[in-house]
Parts: sequence; structure tokens; C-alpha cells
Amino acid sequence: MKGAAGALPPRLLLPDAPALVAPAPGSAVLLTPDGELSTLRAAAVPAALRELGPPILVHAPATAKRLNLPALPGAWDLLELFAFCQPALAAPPTPRGLALALDLPPPPDAESAAALLPEIATELLRRLARARNAPLNREAAALAARLRDAADWPWADSILAALGQPGARPGRDALKVWRALPEWEEAAPSPPPASLPVSPAEARTRLAEILGESAEQRPSQADFASAASLAFAPREAPGEPQLVLAEAGTGTGKTLGYVASASLWAERNGAPVWIATYTRNLQRQLDQELARLYPEPEQRRQRVVIRKGRENYLCLLNYDEAASGAMPGRLLPLALVARWALATRDGDLLGGDFPGWLMELFSAGAISLLADRRGECIHSACPHWKRCYVEHSIRRAAGAHLVVANHALVMVQAALGGGEDGPALRYVFDEGHHLFDAADGAFSAALSGAEMAELRRWLLGSEGGRGRARGLRRRLEELLAEHPALLPPLELVERNARTLPSPGWWDRWAVLPEADEQRAEDRGEPPDDPRPVVARTVQGEPAETFLRAVRTQILARTAEADPLYDAECDLHPLHEDLPDAAARLEDALERLRAPLKHLAKLLADLLEDPDQELETGDRIRLETATRSIERRALMPLAAWVAMLARLREPPSEPGQRPTYVDWLALSRREGRDVDAGLHRHWLDPTVPFATQVAAPAHGVLIASATLRDAARKDPESAWREAEARTGVQHLPSPAIRAAVPSPFDYAANTRAFVVEDITRDSPGQIAAAMQQLFRAAGGGALGLFTAIRRLRDVHARIAPALAEAGLPLYAQHVDAMDSATLVDIFRAEEDSCLLGTDALRDGVDVPGRALRLLVFDRVPWPRPSILHRERRIHLSGGRPGGYDDAIARHRLRQAFGRLIRRADDRGVFVLLDSRTPSRLLAGLPEGVVPQRLGLAEAVRQTATFLSQTPSPPGC
Repeated sequence: MKGAAGALPPRLLLPDAPALVAPAPGSAVLLTPDGELSTLRAAAVPAALRELGPPILVHAPATAKRLNLPALPGAWDLLELFAFCQPALAAPPTPRGLALALDLPPPPDAESAAALLPEIATELLRRLARARNAPLNREAAALAARLRDAADWPWADSILAALGQPGARPGRDALKVWRALPEWEEAAPSPPPASLPVSPAEARTRLAEILGESAEQRPSQADFASAASLAFAPREAPGEPQLVLAEAGTGTGKTLGYVASASLWAERNGAPVWIATYTRNLQRQLDQELARLYPEPEQRRQRVVIRKGRENYLCLLNYDEAASGAMPGRLLPLALVARWALATRDGDLLGGDFPGWLMELFSAGAISLLADRRGECIHSACPHWKRCYVEHSIRRAAGAHLVVANHALVMVQAALGGGEDGPALRYVFDEGHHLFDAADGAFSAALSGAEMAELRRWLLGSEGGRGRARGLRRRLEELLAEHPALLPPLELVERNARTLPSPGWWDRWAVLPEADEQRAEDRGEPPDDPRPVVARTVQGEPAETFLRAVRTQILARTAEADPLYDAECDLHPLHEDLPDAAARLEDALERLRAPLKHLAKLLADLLEDPDQELETGDRIRLETATRSIERRALMPLAAWVAMLARLREPPSEPGQRPTYVDWLALSRREGRDVDAGLHRHWLDPTVPFATQVAAPAHGVLIASATLRDAARKDPESAWREAEARTGVQHLPSPAIRAAVPSPFDYAANTRAFVVEDITRDSPGQIAAAMQQLFRAAGGGALGLFTAIRRLRDVHARIAPALAEAGLPLYAQHVDAMDSATLVDIFRAEEDSCLLGTDALRDGVDVPGRALRLLVFDRVPWPRPSILHRERRIHLSGGRPGGYDDAIARHRLRQAFGRLIRRADDRGVFVLLDSRTPSRLLAGLPEGVVPQRLGLAEAVRQTATFLSQTPSPPGC
């Protein structure tokens, strides 16, 4: 009997395929269709699959890598099925992670995981069948039929059966998701905001409302909310924001503490508060916490907006162009993106509700190139502009109560003069201890091959390739027909842009464009072009000559270092090749900048010409083009010219404090030199942060669990150092200081050990120590390394033994997954182990038993570099060693903070570095007494401590 719309009743159609799980590198568990379980070595897997057929599995690339296989063709990957049936739903990409996401009993071991895979497929298809008439699934059958016929996708027939449409025909328009997306509409300008304050008592009341009557009473959280409210008082003088510097120990609940004041101020005054944190992962965590304030999803969508740079969002024009000519091999990733695009909250491809593991399933760029590339957006000239995810978020942010951004976006917009969202009046900088590093990246400049090549791409678009990059001519094409005066400067820009590095420049380090001509001159042959070489527009010249000169100086001034590592050298004294190469490049950049300035002026003049009867679309295109040329081309060109001009100046006197630090750097990848350039950073990047971001605001709250150096016995000096690291000292009015201690009992719930009887430079000893400690903890262990090479070596040594003990091991730079995916797995797999580097040291929230042991391979000293050397000299207050100590202490304290996220958490912190100075351990939380002992004793105490049942909080 047919159902609605001619469909048949849904049917669950499962593949007659084996189920495969790779619990550890080199081993697999295989479940045959007949129900026979077997454990195989990796070498035996191909033969088994040739007999049984492609398997059902989770994450085919990661599984293949664990089994040392090039690929697993034809595999029934449950992640692909999950992405089709449950788009925009989060799930760690493991059998246990999918089970948790689908409310199925999680498997306790690899054998159970293999047996669970068909059940996961069944549950996914059952859910799709129940929702087959939902608007989301209107084109699902047509899309699945296209994947069946054009891409031979294994899951297509199962999906069509679940939808009750086994005979569905491929839909030609099934990928055109933009047709179902809403359009934004322009709204009237917002009225000017009021300046009504939020009192400490009101902040406490709002906090209580958010938490509810049944919430645990945390006086420290209410105290923090009171302190945070002081940043929302009216500003008294221009350039002097109400400034609060607040340290809230781990467990205080600082997020809801400041959200109480921020949300109340936004409601009263009719303007959003911008909450900035350090990473995309932390943005996601903060957004999840805001569900306490706005529990209804639609209400939260209206009042909370996540803002990121354009490169984070799906570009509908890139997607449209990719889908229009999609080859069969590219069809599946586009189809899964189409499913997600209909369900996503805001179109964020990186860190939002888009599963990060989905990019890992396909070839490089299959999905990532669908995002907007830097400066490529053509704005109102785009046919999808009215449905654009970015434009939606910008307009929603203007009327939101809370805008959750990251430090980088806030600072880049300030550097660009306000950005697309305009200046904010009130900021909350969470993870404020990262402000120095965030400002360092935002207010720096690099005259490198990659940066110059990117500008060339932006100006010229794709050159001779199949890329979708759109050049300046494409962005202006609708204006050129009506305003031909724009054409001559544009043509001059295009001609001069060819002096920037051309595609493939990194393969020409030793090739000089003049070489062939010089050989012709030696033979007495006349050159083809009568002009001097310097005067010609040669592809990639003189930029590539400058890059070769930079590389030459670096190689001459540095030791014969490991080719796997980057190299750098001081700018002065200059190599003999560099001044002339720099002068030629400076001249070329000026010749490019002049017509760009003229073009920008012509565009601006058209906007102000009273004789021009411009339609709204044309006016928007003109404004957008003018702004884009200024920000994307003229600003970097001005910085590069200033940096090159610096080469003509004499070097600074030794000991003289510079405003900027300039140096030369060479980037390497897999033993190859891939980039070179001149770099410029502020000596103290909090200066531009204070003047360009904080000073124009009316109120700024800087909050962190680790603002001060806990080793400082003098509270005043500790606060002064915190003010220096956050830029507060550069503002005219002093900050209000507040400190709320952590409510956690670190003395009872943690242990800290320094292992003294192993050699930190011995990979074998480090690996053995980590293996023993990880097994003693029963998993839930995070190993942190200061070098990727050591991480990989340790992983190779310990993975098989941990697998035999039933402890899955994952690792950055080893597994075919990004760090966010690995953290999601680590959080879901309670007894797994994870190896990582700096990215996992702080800002990762893994509460409960999933993280109960943290092991450092050695002290995380700052990396010795020219930039660090100059800051060590000039920002240390005369104590260079103390500057390094403070950084290392801070990193250890941040890592220690990952262990205890809830009152009943227990954790062990271990340093496998016998050279650890005691002064560094003084930065650990109060009550923690580090013990120096041998490895065997550390292992025994770790096992004993973590096996104990924690006492209830408050006992």
C-alpha cells in the first residue's frame, strides 16, 4: 500500500557486509555477516575483506591509517550515513560516540563495538524513516538517487528504502539548497543605545534567575558577577572605558557570572555585548552554556549570535559553482554539505554544528574550499547574497543581546577600522590571559611569498587553473560596463600584479629569470626585449628575487639545522644581495599601489557624484569594492613598503628598545623550503590592543582563571604583571581588580609528581614512562609534548601495548583527524588516551573521568626565537630569566587546570623532566604539593590515588 505522495511504506534495508573496528594501530576486530567475531592483524585484513566484501565501519580514512592500508574502497562508512540522516548533529566519530549521540548503549570493548555497527545503521535509517515527511527531507530521495546513479554510493539504496521511495529518480536540482534558505531583509538603523548601569545586586539577582532555584549555591560565582557588573557602568570620559580585570579560579562559574551582567545591560540599553574568547572550540563551549540563559532554541538564535571571520562559513557561490560541474568523485561531499546546509543554525563550517570529521572523510579541499576565501567575496554582485550565511549573521548580530566572537576577529576588525559589524561598546574578553598572543597575531605583518601570492590571487583570480578564485576584474565586471573610466587603472593593476610571486614560485628557489638571458648575452646574442631587466614586468619578479635573497641570508646566518624545522635570522647586517632586491621590490609594490589608489578614488568619486543616478545594488557594489581594495590590498601594501623602507635605515643601537621587531624567516614542510619572508611584530602587541580595541569602548571586562602569576608573593607586583600582559597599563584610567578563588579542593583531589629517574632526552624512556602511567590510570590520560617528532616516536612505541590493555590511543599529527575531532573522541571515550601539543594544553574542557591523568614530556619553556629574545630583553623588567619562568609557569598552570573541571573530579599531574626547577611548580594551585620521586613510585601512587572513591563535595 502506498503512502503519501505516492511513496511506499518505509523499509529497513541493511547491507550484507562485515563490520570492522580498528581499536589500535596494526590490529582489527572483524564481525562477519554470519556473526563470527575474529581479531586480525592488519596484514590479514585485505584478504578477509576480499572474501567478505567492503565492511561497515566508522571513519574509513582513520581506520585505513590504523591498519596501514592505503584505503578501504567501497566501505560502508557510518559517518556518511550519519551525516545524511542526522545533519548538523554533533557526534564523536567512534562507535561509542555514535552510540551516545543516538541514545544507544555504548560498547564496552572493541568486540562489542563491532557488533554494534549494524545496530547504529538500523537506528539511523529508522530515524530517517520517521522524519521522511519533514521539510528537511523534501529532496532527500532525489539526492540519494543521484548518489546511487552517479556516485555509486553504498548507502543510497538503504536511504531510499527508509524513505519509502526505492524507485526515486535522480533530482537535477537536489543540490540547489539555496532555494530553500531564507532571505534576510534590511532593517531600519538601530536607535542609539542608552547608558543605564547594572548594579552588583542586579547582577546577583539575574545570576540567580539563570541558575534556577534548585542550583547549587556558589557564593564565589555571585561575587564574580558583582565584580563583572562594574564594567557595565556608564563611561565618564572618551578613551577611558570602565575597565575590570577579574581573575576567577577554575570552578567559579565565571561564564554565567559575566553573562548575568552582560545580558541585563544589553536588554536595558538596546545594544549587543561582544563576548570574545580565544578559540573556535571555546566559542562553541560558551554558546552551549548560554542555553542556561535562553533555553528555547529559537529565542537563543535571536539573542545570541556566533560571529567569526568569513573564511569560517559556507560560501553559497563557491558551493553553487562546485555543484554545477561536480564530477562523480566530488558528488558525495557536496551532497552531505547540502544536507547540512538545510539544517545548520548559522552556516559555520569550522567549529559550529558542521561535523569536523566530515572534512576528513574526503580528499583535501573537497569541503574546505567551499568556504569563503580571504577577500574573495563579491558581496551584492553574488546571486546568493540575500541568503548568505555571513550576511545573515552580521545583521542578526546588530539586534542580538550577546555576540560570541573570538579574540582574533575582534582585533582584526579593530585593525581594519571597525570591520563589517561596526565598533562595539561593551566587551568581555574571556580567557584574557591569551590577549597578548591574540594581539600579537592580529597586529603583525609578513612580507612573505605566501602573502604576496595571496594578494596576486585576489587581484588576478585563478591563472590557467580550474580554481574558482575570482579576481578584481570579476568583482567589478558589472561596474566596468557602465563606468569605462575604471578600466585603465584596473589594467595597470593587473599588469603590475604579475610582479608578485606566480603560481609554483616555491619550486623555483634556485632558478633566476635572468639566467637564460645572461647566458644569451655571454654568447653575444641580443635580448628579446630591449628594456633593462629591472624595467620589465617579468612573471613573479622582482618578488621572487627578494625571496631568494631572504633565503640566502637565512641559510648563510644559521647553523646547518634539521631541514624539518623552520629557520630564522636577524635582519641586520644585510646580506649583499638583499638591499638591491628589496629596493626593486619596493619600487614594484609602489607601482602596484598607485593605480590601486587611483581605482579606489574613482570608485569613491562615483558614490559622491550628484550626476550619478545609482541604483541601491550599484551603490552597495561601489562601497564594497572601495572598502575591499583598501583593506585587502592598500593596507598590506602600505605595511610592506614601510617594512622594506626599514632596510635602508641603520640598525638600532644595541639595547635600544624598539617599537617593532623585524626578522627574516624560512618555512619548511617535510624537508622542503616552502616559504620565506620578512616579518614584523610589535614588541608589545598590547599597545595596539589598548589603543584600537579597548580605548574606544565604553566598558571592558577581562576575565581568566590565570591572570596572575601565582608564584608572586607580592600581590601588587602580580597584578602589575597581569596588567602588562593584557594591555591595561596602556590605558589612562586604572582597572578595577577582582580575584575570586577556586572552590575546588586541589589538595584532596589532585596529585603532582616530578619523575626524577628517567632521561628526558631518551624517547624510549619517555615512552615507557607514559605507557606505565597511562596503564596505571586505566586511560583517561593526556600526554603533552613540546615537539611533534617526539610525540610521533612515543606513539609508535606505546600504541600496541595500550591496545592490548584495552586503552585506545589517539594522537595529533598521527591520526587522520583534526584536534577538535580528537578532543571530542577523548571526551566520549572515557578510557582512551590522547597525545597532543600546545593546542591541547589549555582551552579544552573535558570534565569527569575522561581526563584524570596529565603527563608532560618536559617543561614547556617558550620556544627560543628572535621575537622572544627581544621581548625577553625589553619586557622582562630586567629579569630575563624571570620572563621565561613566568611563561612556563603559566603554561603548567593552564594545563593543570584541565584536570579538575568539577568538584568531584580527581586528577594526577606528572612531569617527566628531572630538570624541572622548583620555582616553576610554585605556580600550581594553592594546596598542591609536588613530589619528586622515581617512576615506579609515581606509577604506584597514580594507580592508588585514582582508584580511590572521591569524597562528596563539601565533606
